[in-house]
Amino acid sequence: MGSRGSIVLAVAWITLFLIGTDLFVISPLLPFISQTYQVDAAAAGWMVTAFSITYAVSAPLLGRLSDRRGRGGLIVCGLGLFALANALTAYAPTYGWLIASRVLAGLAVASVTPLIYAAIGDMAPSHRKGTWLSIVVSGHLTSLWIGAPLGSFLEQEIGWRPIFGLMAVAGAILAAAHMKLWGAAASAAEQQSRLSQHGGSVVASVGVTFLWAVSMYALYVYLGEALYSELGVSPSEIALSVTFYGIGAVFGNLISGQLTDKFGVMRISNAALLLLAAALIALGFAFSAGDWVYFFLFMWALTGYAAFSSYQARLAAQYPQQRGTAMAWNNTALYAGITAGSLAGGYAISAFDAFTLPFLCGGVALAAYGVSVLLSRMRK
Repeated sequence: MGSRGSIVLAVAWITLFLIGTDLFVISPLLPFISQTYQVDAAAAGWMVTAFSITYAVSAPLLGRLSDRRGRGGLIVCGLGLFALANALTAYAPTYGWLIASRVLAGLAVASVTPLIYAAIGDMAPSHRKGTWLSIVVSGHLTSLWIGAPLGSFLEQEIGWRPIFGLMAVAGAILAAAHMKLWGAAASAAEQQSRLSQHGGSVVASVGVTFLWAVSMYALYVYLGEALYSELGVSPSEIALSVTFYGIGAVFGNLISGQLTDKFGVMRISNAALLLLAAALIALGFAFSAGDWVYFFLFMWALTGYAAFSSYQARLAAQYPQQRGTAMAWNNTALYAGITAGSLAGGYAISAFDAFTLPFLCGGVALAAYGVSVLLSRMRK
C-alpha cells in the first residue's frame, strides 16, 4: 500500500468513526436531551427517526448523482453540512430546531458514508478491494463500542451540547482534509459514457442486505431485554455480552476483507451468510448454556459482519460504474432492514418469547443466503 493509499484509508476510517459516533451517541444522551427540552423519551427519539428517514430517502439520489458528477465534491459538501448540522444541534434553542438539525445531519451523512465506500472501491487495487473496504467499515463499527461510551462519559464532564459542538469542529476539519484528498471530479459526460446498464438489478441485489439487517437487528435490539428477563443476567453481564459481540463484529469485518481478496466475493459472501444462519441457530440452543452464550454471541457477530462486509465488496465489484448508486441503495436497505427487524423482533418477543428470536433470525439469514446464491447464478 502506497503512502497516498494509507492516507486515504486513515482519513476515510476517521470520517466513518466520527459519523458512526454521531449516530450511536444519541442513545446514551437521550435522557439528558429530553430533560433539556422537557419532552418525553419517545419525542426525543425523533432525533434518530428524522435522521434515518432523511438518510434512507436521499442516499439513492445522492449516490446516483455521484456516479454522474464524481464523489469528491459531494463528500466535501456533505462533511461541511455535517459540521453545520451538529453546530445547530449543539445550539438548538427549541425542540423544533433540534429535529430540523437532525434532518440536515441525515442528508449530510447520506452524501458521505455510501460515497466513501464507493470512492474506496474506485481507488483500491483490484486484488485489495475487500481489505480496503473492510478497513473503512471497521471505523464505523469501532464507533459503536468506543465513540458512544466516550460520548456518555463526556456528557458527565461537559454536558451534551458541547459533544455535538466538538463533532461539528471535527466535521469541518475532515471536510478540509477530503478537499485535499480528492482531485477534480470527472465530467458528467465522461461518467455517463461509462455507466453500466444494470440499474434495475442494483435494487434487487440489495435485498440481501435488507434480509441480513432483519436477521441481525430483530435479535440485537432486544438482546439486553432477552438476557435480563429470560436468563436473569446482571447489568455487568449484559455489558460483557455486548463487548463480546462488538469484538466479534470487528474481527469478522476485518477477516472478511482478507478472505474476499483471496477466494472471491461470491464464494465468501455466500458462505458467510450460511454460517450466519448456523451461528444464530446455535445461539438459540446456547441461550441457556451458561458462559457458552458469550462464545456464540462472538460467533454470531463475527459471521454476521463478515457477511455484511463481503457482500458490500461484492456489490462494489459487480457495479464498477455504479458504485455510488449501489452503495447508497445498500445503505438504504440496511436502514430499512434495521427498522423492519426491530418491529418484527418486538412482535416476536411479545407473541412468543426471547428464546425463539435466534431461530427466527436464523431462518431469515437462511433466506438471505438463498437469495444471494440465486443472484450469483443469475449473473453467470
